[in-house]
Amino acid sequence: MPNLVIVRHGQSLWNLENKFTGWIDVDLSDKGIEEANLAADNLKNYKFDVAFTSALKRANRTLDIILDKINQNDISVTKDEALNERMYGDLQGLNKDETRKKFGDEQVKMWRRSFDVPPPNGESLKDTADRVLPYYHKVIEPELKAGKNVIISAHGNSLRALMMYLENLSKEEILETEIPTGKPILYKLDDNLKVIEKTFL
Repeated sequence: MPNLVIVRHGQSLWNLENKFTGWIDVDLSDKGIEEANLAADNLKNYKFDVAFTSALKRANRTLDIILDKINQNDISVTKDEALNERMYGDLQGLNKDETRKKFGDEQVKMWRRSFDVPPPNGESLKDTADRVLPYYHKVIEPELKAGKNVIISAHGNSLRALMMYLENLSKEEILETEIPTGKPILYKLDDNLKVIEKTFL
């Protein structure tokens, strides 16, 4: 029975500055590097066969730190834009508090927390799921079906899209789901890749 570990990247420089990041390729903050190291400490007893990450530096670096610290940086690592954070469009680079002042709390909440309302020129969570899930089914599932243990380092929204599928969550449930930065989540899967146990590490 395979293990699947998902981890949201450590705090980024723009998380720290409270900015909408999306596809802007910012690095980890000092705290984010610490979080990635802590994640590695919590994963030291797990063996991985393959790893997946987005095309963005903050997720790549988190994965690099983890694999290096647990002495597993010789495993296969695949990077793909399909696992990128939600594209925030015109909001990218804007401070979240200033954006609320400009557009109003309700509008910003709608963009951030609705399932299928995208920000201007950006993606909704549904749009994000529409690229994450086909990639998961086509590329990651075959590895799990072969009994391999998999680690995915990605982003709040791309991982929420995957969690929604794995845990069979409703649109309402996923919108209330927060994934902390740098905190691995372990899914133990049965032979049909159904979740039999979920643990925050």
